[in-house]
Amino acid sequence: MSVPTTRRAVLTGLAASTLAPAIHAQDRWPARPVKIIVPYAAGGSTDVVARPWAERLTHAFGQSFVIDNRGGASGSIGTEAVARAVPDGYTLLLTPNSALSIVPQLRKVGYDVKKDFSPIARVGDLIGGWVVRADLGINTLAELVAYAKKSPNKLAYGGGGLGTTTQMRLETLKIRAGIDILYVPYRGNGEAMTDLLGGQIQVMNEIIVFPHVKAGSLKLLAISHATRHPDFPDVPTLTEAGYPNADVPLWFSILAPAGTPRAIITTLNTKITEIAGTGDMIRRLREISVVAPTQTPEEIAAFLETDYVENGKVIREANIKLN
Repeated sequence: MSVPTTRRAVLTGLAASTLAPAIHAQDRWPARPVKIIVPYAAGGSTDVVARPWAERLTHAFGQSFVIDNRGGASGSIGTEAVARAVPDGYTLLLTPNSALSIVPQLRKVGYDVKKDFSPIARVGDLIGGWVVRADLGINTLAELVAYAKKSPNKLAYGGGGLGTTTQMRLETLKIRAGIDILYVPYRGNGEAMTDLLGGQIQVMNEIIVFPHVKAGSLKLLAISHATRHPDFPDVPTLTEAGYPNADVPLWFSILAPAGTPRAIITTLNTKITEIAGTGDMIRRLREISVVAPTQTPEEIAAFLETDYVENGKVIREANIKLN
């Protein structure tokens, strides 16, 4: 009986020694740099939100959190890359809701939102702004609507791709106000901003517009958020400007591939919640017109499901197409 017992002991010991490195590696996470895939080009709103989070997470964990911009196909290329990544905590996705709750309803994508991701944290709600070039002489949203009605499709509005929240904001306002403004898709909002400042387009709605409003090159007409922008208290919200139910929320979250160890998900959510509550991060996000609500992974999953349903209603009502 001693031989089987010895063999069992040896086999048990081998199994334990085989599992130990994996368990220990998980306990030591992160033991190497972590990649955060941003499914849009550098310089756009998602990239602008991702940078301060990468910096704070790098500082908090003592390992580099590196931004990897993979733009294209309305965010679906980078999003699919994360869905197919090894679920070991070293590849994360930071994305706006459009890649999760809008694009999959408009085109075939290589991922299943409900099955391929593990939500980690909601890291920002965007306070957007409707702006026009200052040289147009348009000073209010009502004046923009009047101009567009008088000259259909003379104005062009730019955004980061097809099927994005930026596009949905325009299409929804067009339906509610009964106007026609041309939508011009770009690889990212940064490229759209370049053309807005250069005069190739005239209208935009994004967080990256505000520094140019302060500089005087753009005129802020209305705020896309439930409350006014703290830096522009005299500018009305879209609802206050006369267009309730015309706003489309834009929020950002961090997710991991499905199957990522729960311990890593919990560790990240806890640390992100902690960072979001610091005065430094609150001020930093405010500088880019973002507020960061705190939610558990389960709350984020439920919020995403609701967002998917609500965006579907907007898509059908506004008859948004990718071509």
